[in-house]
Amino acid sequence: MLRTLTTGVAATTLAAAALLAAAVPAGAANGTVGVRETVCAQDLYVRTAPVGAWMGTLYTGQTFLVEQVDGSWVYGFAYGDINRHGWVQNGWFC
Repeated sequence: MLRTLTTGVAATTLAAAALLAAAVPAGAANGTVGVRETVCAQDLYVRTAPVGAWMGTLYTGQTFLVEQVDGSWVYGFAYGDINRHGWVQNGWFC
């Protein structure tokens, strides 16, 4: 019984690690001030402030001009369907 429980816990831990690894695109990078970055995430929410109200979504291949980095958030101009300034989470660029 103990062996089965241990094997089950190990399998669950491995599955969780695989999900976390899949959540971040391979080669995803942080934004650089002054660079028009390409979005690698499937979708990236543009917000009015860090953790603020949603104002639009950037999709894979669309671009974002980084104007300011503030910890895990970046401010800049979202191109594509949005075409306005806003905040996105950092680390989702190619």
